[in-house]
Amino acid sequence: MLAILDYEAGNQTSVSRALSSMDIPNEITADAAALQAADGVIFPGVGAAGQAMELLTSRGLDRVLLDLVSRQKPLLGICLGCQIMLEHSVENDTPTLGIFKGRTLRFDENLKDEDNEPIRIPHMGWNSAPRTRDSRLFDGIPQDAEFYFVHSYYVVPEPHAVLAETTYGRVFCSAIGRDGLWAVQFHAEKSGRPGLKLLRNFHEYCREVSDAE
Repeated sequence: MLAILDYEAGNQTSVSRALSSMDIPNEITADAAALQAADGVIFPGVGAAGQAMELLTSRGLDRVLLDLVSRQKPLLGICLGCQIMLEHSVENDTPTLGIFKGRTLRFDENLKDEDNEPIRIPHMGWNSAPRTRDSRLFDGIPQDAEFYFVHSYYVVPEPHAVLAETTYGRVFCSAIGRDGLWAVQFHAEKSGRPGLKLLRNFHEYCREVSDAE
């Protein structure tokens, strides 16, 4: 069973539908016991960093997430759930969870695309995320596979945490982590076959860890 963290982030249902389409058992929950009992946890999100952190802290879910990480429960952050895993976001000047060192910045409106035209913010649509190093999360996914992005901000973690990079006006980090603790900037649940494969890879990793306990 995978647990999808419920903090009114807006895209929990689409994540659940994507998992269910692959017959992966899942539930949307904010219950700490249910999150701890799950094989793994998905931390999705859309919206603003300030509002998201306010919801997390008001419900004590920030502490739950940090406890999950300390217990090495497999965790996957998606989109806003990726951004607020770092220490600070310039969006709303928000202190965030600090699971990874680094910060979240906004795209510079002066950046140009490959045709030397100003980029549009948010970055919206399909783009590739070629890996900078191997990761279980991307097993079986081609380097040129495209994923669906909708975001105005991007993460700047420590270099050793970067798993994949994407180009939009500039090169930015689009996946971070290590085995069992991952976060992606794109919406895996809306990214067709590559996104579903990524979610399945996460589930298979979670099952392996659970079976080994």
